Amino acid sequence: MDILLVDDSRTMRMIVLRAIRQAGFRGLTVEEAENGAVALEKLRGQQPKLILSDWNMPEMTGIDFLIQVRASKNPVPFGFITSETSPGIKELAMNSGATFLICKPFSPEDVQKALSPIIGEC
Repeated sequence: MDILLVDDSRTMRMIVLRAIRQAGFRGLTVEEAENGAVALEKLRGQQPKLILSDWNMPEMTGIDFLIQVRASKNPVPFGFITSETSPGIKELAMNSGATFLICKPFSPEDVQKALSPIIGEC
C-alpha cells in the first residue's frame, strides 16, 4: 500500500483519489478506511508511504488517529485534508506530528504540492 486514505465520506474518498490521479500520481496503491479506528487496524500489517486523513470522523477523529499513530512510534508521513482551517487546528495538527494540512476545497495542484516531497515527482 502506498497511501492509506481515511475519511468517513465515501464520496470525499473518491474526490481525493481523483485529485491524486489528476495530480499525476498514477499507479499508486490506495487503501481506504472510513475512520481512524478502521485505519489503525489496516496499519497493523502494512506500512504505507503516506496517510491522508479527514479531521472530523465518527468513532475516532483524525487527530485522535494521528496521536495513536505517533504513540505507536510510527513515523509515516501524515497529512490532513480537511475543512478545519483555523490557525489553532493547524497548530494542533503540526504539534501532534502531521506533515501537512490541505484545506478543502482543494485542487490537484494542492495535492501535488503536498505529496511530491513525500512520494516523489509524478
